[in-house]
Amino acid sequence: MMGAVHAAVSSDSLSPARAEAEVWSPECGGVVVFSGIVRDHDGGKSVTALNYTAHHSAEQTLDQVCQRIAEGHPGVRVWAAHRVGALQIGEHALVAACASAHRAEAFAACAELVEQVKAQVPIWKEQLYTDGTKDWVGIA
Repeated sequence: MMGAVHAAVSSDSLSPARAEAEVWSPECGGVVVFSGIVRDHDGGKSVTALNYTAHHSAEQTLDQVCQRIAEGHPGVRVWAAHRVGALQIGEHALVAACASAHRAEAFAACAELVEQVKAQVPIWKEQLYTDGTKDWVGIA
């Protein structure tokens, strides 16, 4: 089965290994997995943790993004999940995976998938800094 195979917004931990296993199928020789991991800095400030908040439509929007990527890249299988809630440094915030018969298609689809998730899915992050301040990212 080609197309979008998984799209989820969850407070559960994300697993790149699960993404790879679920997106792969016997006709796929190339699997690309992207892991967006909470880092300890942003904009020159030290980050201690993040809080992700999602609009109630976030999972549906994520599914629509995955479907569009699959339609735009025939023969590619698509998997994506985004965390919500409190995340610590080193935890996975976004895992995306694409599989296809050849690597070029998988790379192209995965790159587009990540960009579209960041641009379209209504999930916002609150960054907590070591100096006690915080701010929101992704709110226009």
